[in-house]
Amino acid sequence: MARKEVVVEEVQKLMENSVNIRNVAIVAHVDHGKTTLTDSLVARAGLISKELAGAQRVMDFDEQEAARGITIKSANISLGFKFEGQDYLINLIDTPGHVDFGFHVVRAMRAVDGVCLVIDAVEGVMPQTETNLRQALKERAKPILFINKVDRLINELKLDSAAMQEKFIKIITQVNKIISANAPADKKDDWLIGVEKGNVAFGTAYNKWALSITSMKRFNISFKDIYDKCREEDHKFLVEKSPLDDVLLEMVIKHLPSPKVAQAYRTPVLWKGGDLETDEGKSMLACDPEGNPVAVVFGVVYDEHAGEVAVARIFSGTIQKGTELYIASLKKTAKVQQVGIFMGQDRVAAERIRAGNIGALVGLKDVYVGETVSSRQITPFEQIKHYSEPVITKSIEVKEQKDLPKLIEALRSISKEDPTIKVSLNQDTGEHLVSGNGELHLEIIEYKIEKEKKIPIITSPPIVLYSETIKGKGGPVEGKSPNKHNRLKVTVEAINPELLEALQKGEIADGKPKVREDYEKLIELGLERDEARKVYDIYHGNMFINATKGIQYLNEVEELMIQGFRECMNQGPKAKEKVTGVLVRLVDATLHEDNIHRGPAQMLPTIRRPIYACMIQAEIALLEPKQKVLINTLGEYSGDVINMTNGRRGVLEAMEQEGENAVITTVLPVAEMFGFANDLRGATQGRAIWYQEYAGYHQVPRDLTEKIIRQIRERKGEKPDAPDVTFFMD
Repeated sequence: MARKEVVVEEVQKLMENSVNIRNVAIVAHVDHGKTTLTDSLVARAGLISKELAGAQRVMDFDEQEAARGITIKSANISLGFKFEGQDYLINLIDTPGHVDFGFHVVRAMRAVDGVCLVIDAVEGVMPQTETNLRQALKERAKPILFINKVDRLINELKLDSAAMQEKFIKIITQVNKIISANAPADKKDDWLIGVEKGNVAFGTAYNKWALSITSMKRFNISFKDIYDKCREEDHKFLVEKSPLDDVLLEMVIKHLPSPKVAQAYRTPVLWKGGDLETDEGKSMLACDPEGNPVAVVFGVVYDEHAGEVAVARIFSGTIQKGTELYIASLKKTAKVQQVGIFMGQDRVAAERIRAGNIGALVGLKDVYVGETVSSRQITPFEQIKHYSEPVITKSIEVKEQKDLPKLIEALRSISKEDPTIKVSLNQDTGEHLVSGNGELHLEIIEYKIEKEKKIPIITSPPIVLYSETIKGKGGPVEGKSPNKHNRLKVTVEAINPELLEALQKGEIADGKPKVREDYEKLIELGLERDEARKVYDIYHGNMFINATKGIQYLNEVEELMIQGFRECMNQGPKAKEKVTGVLVRLVDATLHEDNIHRGPAQMLPTIRRPIYACMIQAEIALLEPKQKVLINTLGEYSGDVINMTNGRRGVLEAMEQEGENAVITTVLPVAEMFGFANDLRGATQGRAIWYQEYAGYHQVPRDLTEKIIRQIRERKGEKPDAPDVTFFMD
């Protein structure tokens, strides 16, 4: 029997005991060594040779991952280990570090109870490190820390033993600052990291050795030994004394919780709207494999033979072939045709997946990432909310019309696997518009379509996605229906910044608020109690409130008014870009008694036109996406770098000098990032490393707003001059 089949049999047995299961994600900034670290555990489990561990990067099995040397999507593997006489199962997820693929990290956090945070000893806490750790803590995943590449401190930076320890203390302090600010209050003391606690290790994943306070005592090795052996580059001695897999395994098992422990405190946070006193609630709190099945889909993989495969964390019950599951968003049931375990790129059939485990479910067609599936209809889990928005769009066309159905199917399957990809159809040109998190993100999509799906395509240069908002208040303005029988009067105003931030972070779900916590949150963030109860709709950072009293027939046109409101928020009045930060109030209405006179053709323009008129009265502002860029270069080039970024409308946030090196942090508009890499190479003679992260949407300078609106309108085939308020007034 092949080794992998033996491993699957072992894993199936180990799934039965949730006390000895650990669900862990390896997370880090790009190139800090996650996948290399993962290799050592895979080798320990016997799936690859120990000699190849660190170089094989077994979890980067995608062609593009191998070609580019970075992780692009999360990869799952279930590994069995024996530790201190007991058998353990570790369900491991290797996540990407590049900012363009951050959603894979976000969704992995829903599936795991703990994270191993990997930090490059030289680079320290980087933007993506902080983002990933904050997301883990938000999802109540407990952290441990591995400081990687410590040999670089000695061989490249020439630090002595004392300076090395100072560097470690600085990293640990920065990590603890993030934990203190984001960990649950009752867990903070336990979750803070420290060398003396044993939840911090340092070493080098590539050379396969590591040390923690426990291993130093156990293997009788001192910090001086590490320093001396690193300087001599005698890694073999350190591997024999204190192998990485030993140290990492001990940290994971001793310092990260089992699903049985973690679900007791994770369930109330992730299943906010659910009733913990129900059978499902009690079963999830206890991680009971005998309860009613409940699972959350955190990934969708497209398989050419099986179709869509849902990757899910099972919170309650046991799922096997033939289990009937209710799919919350589709409001229908589907039968599971097969269950399996992921072993890197391979999905291997299993008999069943029990509570506390991660598995593959075949047969749940049309599920999405974040979907709740259960044996009975229950309140869905909180949505998985990504911290960044798509900022760049490309149009994609087929070279030959006969390939159009294949392109539509390819885009559908790709957007299922990666929900941060937004696909829309330009009705005027027939082009498919694909929006993503950055240039690399879209390059990977193009590669998948052309090389993997074998569809020849033509793509446009990238286009930046802007957003429209308002600066003040507008209205009241009354809209009349085309037949003059119905009138709706509205006002608009800008949503206050605290409320807007909560909406954009997904702290209050889109749609009509349904749970008491949402109403309380709205009141806490500045809405009047009466108004909080009369919110018609929340949509993409905008809000629609019914501020009327005693209007006849209003409930009969509610859905049409919400539809009209959403259409306005999808396309603003000036640039026809998405709208954010607008609060619309319906303040009065007169409706015809006969519903035949209040159909869509009558009601949609009656709500749309006054909303647009009010928005223009309130003064439209254009928002553009920006990215925080961290540039590491030699100090002598820092002046040229700052001049170059200033010329691209950059705002300098910080500059630190460390020896010969300068670290420059600047915030740049995405529109000014095209060609940035070449200009940076020119300014530094190729001696610069740079990283970027999403920095949100910010207002376009007033003197550029009209020019950009004209350019957007011309690109969309509209008249260059944007309409004024009279265009929308009856």
